[in-house]
This record gives sequence, structure tokens and C-alpha cells, in this order.
Amino acid sequence: MADPFRIRFVPGVTPDKWLRRWDERYPDAPLEASPVDEAEQVDVLHDGAAAMCFVRLPVDRAGLHLIPLYREAPVVVAAKDHPVAAFDEVDVADLADEHLLQDPAAVPEWAALATEVRAGTRVPVPPMTAKQAIEVAASGAGVVILPLSVARLHHRKDVVHRAVRGVAESQVGLAWREDDDDPRLEAFIGVVRGRTARSTRGGGVDPAESPAGKGRGSAARGGREGASRAGRGRSAGAGRGGNPRGKGQAGRRRGGPGRRGR
Repeated sequence: MADPFRIRFVPGVTPDKWLRRWDERYPDAPLEASPVDEAEQVDVLHDGAAAMCFVRLPVDRAGLHLIPLYREAPVVVAAKDHPVAAFDEVDVADLADEHLLQDPAAVPEWAALATEVRAGTRVPVPPMTAKQAIEVAASGAGVVILPLSVARLHHRKDVVHRAVRGVAESQVGLAWREDDDDPRLEAFIGVVRGRTARSTRGGGVDPAESPAGKGRGSAARGGREGASRAGRGRSAGAGRGGNPRGKGQAGRRRGGPGRRGR
């Protein structure tokens, strides 16, 4: 019997729909899925801890195949009594006078406008997870800009999150090693792609009867073709599972909270 097929996913990704589809289609093929920190999303592939990983781009693609799946809108997370709480949406320029509780390189649109960056007065923040940064934001010490799904995952009663204009969306993709020829890769790609059980794509692979290493090259070829097609579209996996872009809130107020004095 083959070892379990191991899948990892970064915070904010919800693979439940795909996992259920796998169980329904391949009940005799064991699959293990567990979360992984974003900082380790590529490492788990290279060290063999996982066969595939739902990653948040950008990542170092050296030695990897990757299929882009969907995009997510960014939000700003701040203390409940912060001025942004009065609005449904703010512009990144409205946050220019705020202290960002993350590496400015993660939000270059904010860094280009930030008062503390231009003035050279920014105090570096220690490395923090998204959950830790939100905890600090709750104290009023600053704000953090995150994908909507991550803000929802770590939501607290003492913070709010609001959509941010002028900051690029983040993107989630499915990655695996180029040198991995496990035929279960192709089967899982089919599940994520929404292929039917009768689809001829993947060569009729049955993961329950396919030990790792059999069917050399089929997954890599199929993955490269899928990645090429996905690159032509903006949201290859939206609507098929995971976390599609969050919907905007009704009744937006015009303008923004305005810059706060330091």
C-alpha cells in the first residue's frame, strides 16, 4: 500500500472542497492535509514533507511546477477604535501616516507613500506571524495589511478589517516538485481543476493502485500543460474551491479616514 499522499496549505487557504472531492473519488487512496507556515511553504516540498502545497505567491519557483489558482483582495487590520473602522474601504494613501506592523517590502505600495519611511523615522518591527501582528494591531500600536482570508482566519473582537484600494491582490497557487513523478499528482490536479471522474486527462490514473514512482513523467507533463493554460487566465481556480476574492461591503462612504498626526 502506498504512503499517504501529503498536501500542505498556507494560512487562509481552505482546501476542504477539494479534499472531500478526493475522498469521494478515491476512497481507497489515503490523503493527509495539514497547514504550514507561509515561511515554510516551499521548504516542505523540497525536503519531501509534502508532495503538493497550496502556496501564496510570490515564491521561489526554482525546481517547482506551479499552477496559479485565484486572487485575493487585501485588507487593512486595525484596532476597533481606529479611524478606518468608520469606512467600508480606504485608500492606501490614507494609511501613509500609520506604523506598519510588517516588513514594508511586503506592501511596496504603502512603503512608497509612508511618512515614516520617507522621514527615516521608522522603527523596525521584529518578525511576526500574521496572528501575532493582528494581536499587536489590536493594542493600537499600528496596522497590518493582509489577504482577506488571513484577516478572517485570525479575526478578533477588538480589531476591524477594511478593504484597501491601491494595493495589489495576492495570489494562491498549487505547487509541486519538477522531479516528482508520483501519478497521484496528476489525479489531485484533476480534482482541483474540476475534471470529472470520467475525464481522459491524466490517463485514467487510479491513485489507490498507483504507488509513488509509477507512471514516470505523466504528472510533470500534465502539470506543465496546466500551468501554461492557467497563466493565460487571471483566476484559474476561482469558484471551484478555496477562497475566492471577498465581496465588497454595501454602502461605501466616500473618501477615507484621512491621515492621522503622529
